Amino acid sequence: MEHTTERFRPAYHFTPAAHWMNDPNGMVFFDGEYHLFYQHNPDDIVHGPMYWGHAVSEDLVHWEHLPIGIHPDENGVIFSGSAVVDWNDTTGFFNGSPGLVAIFTHHRRHPETEKVEQRQSLAYSKDRGRTWTMYVNNPVLESPGERDFRDPKVFWYEPDGRWIMILAVKNKVSLYGSANLKDWVFLSDFSGGSHGGVWECPDLFPVFVEGTDTTKWVLEVDINPGAIAGGSGGQYFVGHFDGQQFIPDDPEDSPLWLDYGKDHYAGVSWSDIPPEDGRLLWIGWMSNWQYANHTPTTGWRNAMTIPRELTLRDVDGKLRLVQRPVREVGTLRADTKVLSAVTVTPDQPLRLPGVGQYLDMDIQVKLRDCAEWGIRLSKGGDEETLVGYDSAKQELYVDRTHSGLVDFHPEFSGRRSAPLQLEDTRLSLRILVDRCSVEVFAADGLISMTELIFPSAASGDVEVFVKDNAADIEELQIHRLQS
Repeated sequence: MEHTTERFRPAYHFTPAAHWMNDPNGMVFFDGEYHLFYQHNPDDIVHGPMYWGHAVSEDLVHWEHLPIGIHPDENGVIFSGSAVVDWNDTTGFFNGSPGLVAIFTHHRRHPETEKVEQRQSLAYSKDRGRTWTMYVNNPVLESPGERDFRDPKVFWYEPDGRWIMILAVKNKVSLYGSANLKDWVFLSDFSGGSHGGVWECPDLFPVFVEGTDTTKWVLEVDINPGAIAGGSGGQYFVGHFDGQQFIPDDPEDSPLWLDYGKDHYAGVSWSDIPPEDGRLLWIGWMSNWQYANHTPTTGWRNAMTIPRELTLRDVDGKLRLVQRPVREVGTLRADTKVLSAVTVTPDQPLRLPGVGQYLDMDIQVKLRDCAEWGIRLSKGGDEETLVGYDSAKQELYVDRTHSGLVDFHPEFSGRRSAPLQLEDTRLSLRILVDRCSVEVFAADGLISMTELIFPSAASGDVEVFVKDNAADIEELQIHRLQS
């Protein structure tokens, strides 16, 4: 099995070829390719003047790096945004044919007043995203006076035959409408949920409810700081969109959190997934603004989460978002180890030496009445990352206190948890491990926890343990993944 030899470089998560990366941008499917743009500083491994980096994939797991997509100009640097296929040439850019249009935030200081300006602009591509032309009349949407006025996500709303833009405005989102992507009218605001920090990177999309043929609308928006695990993270709302405004099902609900780990931010969905596929696909930035500029990588910095499929599930009469790794991850499986009917006690843990750091694991375990059950990942010497369940607290947790390098920032080390009630003391987990990350999906995707780790290359053991009494591993599948 061949993997990159760069320290901490993941084998199957997207990373920039070099230098800095943050938010995913401009995700769109067109002509057989998934496009992934991203916030990129091509000159350093810390955040700086933003460009749109660019990569494409035919399968969401093998990526080809392309030249920088969109460069800064006299209107400013290129902050986050989205891309769409203009199938009906509503812009007039494509002589009646379909083409790609990017909608993004131009960010600059006014050349005379030095005041920060954030305005929305367009660029378009006639060659499958390989080269981009700035619209001559940029910007197309000026700020109404707010400094934070950014991260446009645009989609075509068929019932009204127009484009809809959702935009982060300080601590709310604003909706705009347009027939041609150039001329925008204000529609409405939404400001429910948590306001512990500035809102960023919103999205609005219909999602299928599991077991039905119906969809409900989900509004997702990120917040920095103020997330459930500390620092930056995402919240979401389930409701209805009528073409004018988003109406949540339960406006009194406390925030629903997208991920209970530290390292899931700026998740945004792909546009124009073909109807015959039908999935709602998205990806997030795998870091936290508390320490993103300080993670211990060399030459490159930051990774994306694994692409995920989103659905909704009815949980006790409330619809909740479900996330699962895309099925294409299965094509990377190199070999598989399956264990079943194994009882683990405090004196007899299950030790699996030398399994490695590139894993896709499925675990079904019956906890009986044990106080705590867990699995030690990327274990070696004093290093280990714990994924476990605390029966008394009814919490799933990830503990990276001893996961490797943790002292590069005071907010990195520690344990995070998520509420999780079990049925019949059975716990079901899917865990992806990829050198510098652990992604945990519990209850078939109902709970997700995403955490960076920085272990030694030699820390490749796995160990299952319990505290008090015993637990029964009904089945454990460990798939080793290739790059």
